[in-house]
Amino acid sequence: MIWISVLGFLAGFVLLIQGGDWLVDGASALAKRFNISEIVIGLTVVSFGTSAPELIVNVFASFTNVENIALGNILGSNIANVFLVLGVAALYRPLALQGRTIWREIPFALIITLVLGILANDLVFVSYGRNILSNGDGLLLLVFFLFFMYYTFGSSLDEELIGELPTLPLKKSVLFVIAGMLGLAIGGKLVVDRAEFIAYSMGISDAFIGLTAVALGTSLPELITSLNAAFKSNSDIAVGNVVGSNIFNIALVLGVSSSIKDIPYHGSFNLDLGVATLAMIFLFGFMFLGKRHGIGRWEGALFALLYIGYIVMVYFTRVV
Repeated sequence: MIWISVLGFLAGFVLLIQGGDWLVDGASALAKRFNISEIVIGLTVVSFGTSAPELIVNVFASFTNVENIALGNILGSNIANVFLVLGVAALYRPLALQGRTIWREIPFALIITLVLGILANDLVFVSYGRNILSNGDGLLLLVFFLFFMYYTFGSSLDEELIGELPTLPLKKSVLFVIAGMLGLAIGGKLVVDRAEFIAYSMGISDAFIGLTAVALGTSLPELITSLNAAFKSNSDIAVGNVVGSNIFNIALVLGVSSSIKDIPYHGSFNLDLGVATLAMIFLFGFMFLGKRHGIGRWEGALFALLYIGYIVMVYFTRVV
């Protein structure tokens, strides 16, 4: 029975990733047909596409009262994005960055991670109630998201969007959008339902499943995108994709999730939140060590080792 659940879990990820691709291709083609600028498409549709798996999984997790999967998915995904995705990409090809990503996007990702820690730890910062991401916290995160989008759009008006947008017939574009939405919806429900069943069957916490298997699965779009960018020597896309996704995950995904329903925050997640914060600090610090304004192979190797160490730590703190 558990193997059927594992197959359903994997099938859910396939639907999530393929659904995200279809939605991005269809929506981009529709936007292009109606003369919406490429930079707007890049900052909205394409950026949303790589974060869509996290968003859909979290919405289903919130509605089905498995909040630990929702939190574990975001924190685990953000850690995987930096340590695993960038680590593997830098091992394949060293990544060199422009100043804008170093001085703007990376610090913003660090700040929004710290803001999450403050909002979630009510007992530490307001000394009453219980640790929770409330509807008000969710709305505040969404305000941060809107600010980030406004700032990014304004500072990118004079930049060219790298890459070609798909050109599809109108009917095919609409079908892609519909198929993408269905894939995301069915895939998200499969992942959450099967993850909860697997955790229950194996006697492990849903937090462990969220921090590892679910987080890795929803980080696959970022991994594929960053590896493709590294292969084409587009380092800024490789790193910008990861940093942007981390901002989207907290500000948009957790913002939407906690706006729908309060999310209880267990203190044990502070360990993972600390690792996510450390990952952003390491990423910023490595811009000035070794390969200046870039991530060399030795930093990539260290990132990959740190991710392995994190998974081992999660195992011993959540399972054993």
